[in-house]
This record gives sequence, C-alpha cells and structure tokens, in this order.
Amino acid sequence: MLFFKLSWESFRFAIAALKTSLTRTILSLLGVTIGIFAIIAVFTLVDSLENNIKSSFSFLGTNVMRVDRFPYANGPQDYPWWKYFRRPPGTVAEYEFLQQRLTSAEAVTIAASANTTVKAGSNAYQGMALTGAVYSYQDVYELSIEEGRYFTPSEINASRNLAIIGREIANTLYPQQEALGKPIKIRGMKFTVIGIFEEEGEGLFGGGSKDEACLIPYGAFTKMYYTGRNGLEPVIAVKGMEEDIGLVALENEMTGLLRAKRGLKPRDENNFALNKTEFIQNAIGSVFDVISIAGWVIGGFSILVGGFGIANIMFVSVRERTNIIGIQKSLGAKNYFILFQFLFESICLSLIGGITGIIIVYFLTFIQLGTLEIVLSISNIVLGLGVSTIIGVVSGIVPATLAARMDPVEAIRTT
Repeated sequence: MLFFKLSWESFRFAIAALKTSLTRTILSLLGVTIGIFAIIAVFTLVDSLENNIKSSFSFLGTNVMRVDRFPYANGPQDYPWWKYFRRPPGTVAEYEFLQQRLTSAEAVTIAASANTTVKAGSNAYQGMALTGAVYSYQDVYELSIEEGRYFTPSEINASRNLAIIGREIANTLYPQQEALGKPIKIRGMKFTVIGIFEEEGEGLFGGGSKDEACLIPYGAFTKMYYTGRNGLEPVIAVKGMEEDIGLVALENEMTGLLRAKRGLKPRDENNFALNKTEFIQNAIGSVFDVISIAGWVIGGFSILVGGFGIANIMFVSVRERTNIIGIQKSLGAKNYFILFQFLFESICLSLIGGITGIIIVYFLTFIQLGTLEIVLSISNIVLGLGVSTIIGVVSGIVPATLAARMDPVEAIRTT
C-alpha cells in the first residue's frame, strides 16, 4: 500500500509539473520522443525488411544442405570461379548413393529447374518456374498444397505427365473455371493438373514464389530437358536432423561419401561445395545488424539531448519545490520518500516522450511500401519503454539525490 501511495503522489507531482510549464516540458521531451522514434523506427524497418527478405528465400528450405559446384561462403574477391566451373555437377547416381548411405539426414532429394511457358487452350503463362523432382522433394522443402494432392511414388517412378501448379498460373490458364484435373501443355507435352499450391503472394524480390511455379516428376522433366554436364544441372539437397546444430555431422558424413563416390584421393581437393541455406540468412542478418547499430547511434544522440532536457526540468523542479521539501521533511518524510518522488517524476516524463515516439512509429506501420509489410513488434515496444525508463532514471537520479539530502531547516527558509 505504501508503494502505491508513493506512486500515486509522485504521479500527481509529475502531472502538476507538466501543467506548470507545459511549453518547457514539451520542448525538453522532444529529444526523448525523437530519439525513441528514431531507434524504434529503424529497428521496426530493419526487422520487417529482414523478415521479408528471409521469407523470400524460404523456398530454399530450412536446415538444408545443397551439393553445388560453387560455394556460397566465398566473397567476390579472389573468387576462383574458373576452378569451380570445371567441377562436375551432381548426378542421379550420387543422389541414390547418398539416399542409401546417409545416416545423419532426414531426407535426400534431387531436382532440376528451368523457366518456360505453359499453355492451356488459347491462354499461356510465360516465365513459369518449372521444377522436376523426385518423391522425397516434399520431405526436404516445405510444400503447401491448397487443392489436390502430391505425387505418389509410383507416379514419380513411372514419370507420369502430372503437374502441381501455382495459383497465379491456374488463374491465368483457367480464369473462369477450376484448373484441378485440367490439361496443360509444357514444351509440347500434355500434363494433367493434380494439385495447386497455396497462394503465397509476390515476394520482396519478385522471385521464389510458388504462385509462379510448376512441379512435375523428375523423369518427365528429363524428357523435355537434357540434364547433366552440358545441360541443366540437377541439385542434390539434403535435410539434416533437427538436433544436428549447424549441420556439422551431416556435412562431415556427406563430404566422406561424396569423396568416395567421386573417387577422390586423400590429398585431392573436394570437387564439390556443400552449401547451407542458413548461410544466406546469416549473411542477411549480419547486414541488418550493422544497420541496427547505425540506428542506435542516430537515436542515441537525440536521446542524449532529451536526457539533458529531462535533467534540466528536474533541477528546476527541485529548486521550485525546495520549500515544500523542507516542510515534508519536518513532518517526518524520509529521504527515500523525497528521492522516490523526483525519480518517479523523471521516469514518468521520460516515458511520456518514449510512448509518444512509439505511437508515431505505430502510425507509420500503416504506410504501404510496395510489398514490404511493416510490423511493430512487441519486443520493439518493450525496448522503447525500457530505454525510456533507463533515460528517466539516469536523468533524474542526481536531482532526486540532491533533493533527498536537503537540510529541512535550510529548505524551509528558502523562498
């Protein structure tokens, strides 16, 4: 009860101080408001942009390792692309070899892709992302089928001319009717639609969306395209165990098996690259970490100015209420009571500035920036309130301490 009484009385003092010199208070709180706005706005934009970019690469899967010729990790400087270019691509034989022998993987798949045009009657869709895949493709990559079904193992093994298409393709080819079960033509070959992917919407970079994709059996794909060294290169992808943090065990096992399959000697360099899809997300996260630091620096200066403004208000408030402090002490008020009054007032003033900044950021989330969806997260709200509270404590601790240590007799004499 004592805590609530002290809080309520301190709150009343804070409101009274605000009303006494409203213009001075608003100008002083402007620094905190701008500082919190700058920090939270930058963090909100960074988080929203990072989430949108990562979702654009969601088609690569999570906890997945790919067998490629070119590694992801190396930068543009001293990148020996000519050496990587001579490396052999993955093969179906290697896929079957890994599938039979890997013990650190949940699933192994192989797929090849190409951009082409799909037709249905007089309608056509250009730029479709066509992928030929095996049955285990659904175990490595997340596939959300809204209508219809996935391929059966027998359909994959028989290379049946069946297709799963994206929603945008379905609406383009069959705008007035249901596309499920209807025929489509790809490079002159007739396919039957057995499934439609769940609509995803356009990604931040306009690519990787299942709305523009078509999935067919791998055998049917090889009837239309030559795959291999001088054709379209298939990609072997392996999904690791959840408990394999960093895919360390999977990487070591895959390295040994691929070296054995390709007949590499102990001193021979690997002629393949094992790329983790998380590398792209980690690289994106590193870039946005730098941007976040810049946000702290930009907002930090404004908060520093706002902190000095609040400290100035508190020093003035202590001087104006010196006589009242003396009376309170003469009536038995303890030092911590006086300290708590002014400290609470400082925190209250800082929180008002912080909340105002957060409210401004919230209204900015309603602005549409193309396909970028801006979301003010709970964590950023808590961060803004936390920083405001800390600024209030730091700015008010010295004036509050001076007020608490005043001599009651000298304070009462002050006019």
